[in-house]
Amino acid sequence: MLTKFDQTDGQLIHLLQQNARESTAALARKLGLARTTVVSRLGRLERAGIILGYGLRLSAEFEKGAVRAYCAICVFPHSTTGIVRALERMVEVEEVSSVSGQFDYLAFLRCTTHEGLDNLLDRIGNLEGVKKTQTSIILDRKIDRR
Repeated sequence: MLTKFDQTDGQLIHLLQQNARESTAALARKLGLARTTVVSRLGRLERAGIILGYGLRLSAEFEKGAVRAYCAICVFPHSTTGIVRALERMVEVEEVSSVSGQFDYLAFLRCTTHEGLDNLLDRIGNLEGVKKTQTSIILDRKIDRR
């Protein structure tokens, strides 16, 4: 459990969200800290479970070739566990969040073609326990802070 999280930790996390491959020396320069201090802070944040890993960001050019969508999913009671497990096995489903409102889950989908998205939506809609879905295709990302 993290007992101390300060503004510098927040700035460090923000820098890593921009570029997770940034060297500790470069991070130290940007933060005005010693490299060993940055290494120590990173270790503390990792041990505390704040930083779970380091990820990959795709270029905007690559993203333009993908068909991305949000799919809101409403399920019947007592079918949530099976639905989540089934969605987890679909590689095109990149993220699933439980949400409030008329739907139970919001899934972020990424496919290479519109036909692939159509097929995926059929697979999701045909899962046992799915009551209804509503999908919005992403036309353009206006802000990306990941």
